[in-house]
This record gives sequence, structure tokens and C-alpha cells, in this order.
Amino acid sequence: MKASTTLFAILIALVANAAVPVLGAPGAHGPNGEHLDAPATVNAAGLARLPDGSVQVPMLAQRRLGLRTRIAVASEAASTIELAGRVVMDPNAGGQVQAISGGRIEPGPKGLPLAGQAVRRGDVLAYVAYRADPYALANQQAQLADLRSNRELAAQRVQRLQSLEGTVPRKDVEAARSELQSLMARERSVGASLGAREPLVAPVSGVIAKAAAVAGQVVEAREVLYEVVDPTRVLVEATTADPALPAKLAAAHLQEAADAKLEFVGAARSLRDGVLPLTFKVQSGSKGGALPLAIGQPVRLVAALGERTTGYVLPAEAIARNSANEPIVWIKSGAERYIPQPVQFRALDAATIVVTQGLGVDNRVVVQGASLIAQIR
Repeated sequence: MKASTTLFAILIALVANAAVPVLGAPGAHGPNGEHLDAPATVNAAGLARLPDGSVQVPMLAQRRLGLRTRIAVASEAASTIELAGRVVMDPNAGGQVQAISGGRIEPGPKGLPLAGQAVRRGDVLAYVAYRADPYALANQQAQLADLRSNRELAAQRVQRLQSLEGTVPRKDVEAARSELQSLMARERSVGASLGAREPLVAPVSGVIAKAAAVAGQVVEAREVLYEVVDPTRVLVEATTADPALPAKLAAAHLQEAADAKLEFVGAARSLRDGVLPLTFKVQSGSKGGALPLAIGQPVRLVAALGERTTGYVLPAEAIARNSANEPIVWIKSGAERYIPQPVQFRALDAATIVVTQGLGVDNRVVVQGASLIAQIR
């Protein structure tokens, strides 16, 4: 009887233990390090990152975050390729100001211009005062003194011949006058060379993009002192390793300037450092407006090809990044749950992308506020 009672107590204990849920081992963690046996931690706003990686967002928080979703619909779009480019000067709307001869910088009529200052074609930006070496300067001064002496003698000879007009041949008088005029011209030329100043003139109308001259600076010949550009007319030079790509281009857009319009000018016929340069003309979306680009700025150019691809066209802000730096979109599952979905995509232009893999028909994708959901922990 006592043994039966003991066996019954053991069975009761086993049944009680079987009824208790088995808790996860200490090493059982979810994708973000949370214990699978612990309930999801919910903050004061009701936002929660669930163990499976999805996010719980209450309706009130959805309105505050400004979340917007859209049903993904498969469609066709032009295939695109992203190219690395650089903003360069348009040779017809910009230019460089260089010194033909070396000398010392002197301010122009309005002082020395500054970078960003607007100038007009023909404006004198500065002067370069020529300074010869002492030996050459002494020769010029000696030549000037000799010319001045000869000119005075020629003037006296002309005056004497004019007083004897009628008794001397007319041709002698004309020859003396011609010699006097020649000596006077040579004297002016040599005299002007002693204090010569070379004016630095703006080659085009535009804005000073580069200013490298200060008063008193000694410059060498062919040194670039100013660069003048038209901010409404610049070029973008992209490169590609595929010589067949220029024939496939249909349109292009800049990621850094969504409103700018690109016109394909042409491709070079020779490789440069192993790649083929492509030239695009950039025009502002607003007539006469300056482009938000600077000479030498690296840019990303999205070029549309003549081929077509099937996918889901979405705004570019629908793409977010997970902890592994993979591109994802957030799919709404239920009223308050959002699931991260890894995808592959291509850029169509500065504001639109096409998802080629990872989405299915009728997926409700977050198209506004995806980056805010990704920050919920």
C-alpha cells in the first residue's frame, strides 16, 4: 500500500512537469539577439521588433510616421545602367584666363574678382605687369635713349628742309618726314614696353569658378589664374568599358540633380585609360536657372537602354537597408505588422526604381517612411 502511494506520487509529478512548457535554452536567440522564450519588448509608443525580424507598428504610430503603402503591380520598364561620371566645363560656355608672359599681378579697374562673382565677356579682371631682367631692361633703356636722340635730330632736319622748301627737292622733304614718323613710332613702342601691362580679360560671360591671383603675386607664363563658367551650361563626362553601350542609350538622368535634363552628345572613338568617355550636355529644368553642380564634382548617372525589363516600379525611397546592408522593402502584413523582404532592383531615374526580384503580385509595399521602420529596434 505504501509502495503504491509512492508510485502514484511520482506519476503525478511527471504529469505536472509535462504540462509545464519547455523554455528555450540559453543559446536560443532570434535574428537580433533576443531570447525566443521571452515576449517581445514593447516600448511606450507600442513599437516592437519581433523575433522573426518583422516590426509591430500601431495605427497611431503609422499616422505619426507618415507611412504610405502601395500594391505592387508587375509592369515593363526600360533597362538601366548606372555609370560614374564627372562634371566638366563646356568649352563653348566657359574658359580659362592665363598670362601670356610672366610678371606681377596688379588689380583691375574694379579690383581683383572673387570666386563666385559674376563677370561679363571683355571685363578686365586684372593686369600682369611685365618686369624684364636687369640686363634686358638696361638694353631697352639704352635703345629708347638712342631712338629719342635720333628722333630729335630727324625733327630738326625736317624743320630745316621745310624752311628751304622750293630750293630742295620735294622727295627729300617727304623722306625726312617719313623717317621722323618711323622713329617716333619706334620710340613709343619701346617706351610702352618698359611699363607694359597685360590685361587679363574674361573670355565669356558667367561666374568666376576659380580665382588664383592676389595683388603683388609673381606669375609665370601660361599659368591659369581664373576660370569662368556659365552655371546654366555644363557637361557630364561618364565612362564605360563597353564600346557597344553608346548605341543602346535612350535617355539618362542624374542622381544628384533630378530636375536636370541630359542630352547625349556622343562617345569618343578612342579609349582613355582603358575606358570609353561619354559626353552628356546638362540643361536646367527651369529656364535660365543655375544647375546645382560644380565643375569637377563626381556624379552618378542612370542611363536608360533600349531594352525592356519586367518588374515592379516603385519610388526610390521604398528601398531600405537591413543590418547586413542588403536592399529590402517593407511589406505590410496585417493591420500593424511589417515584414522585411530582400529584393534586387535597378534605378530608372533619380526618383524611381524597378524591383526585378523579391516581390510578388499583390504585395502591399511601403513607399513612404521605409527608412523610419528600419530604425525601430
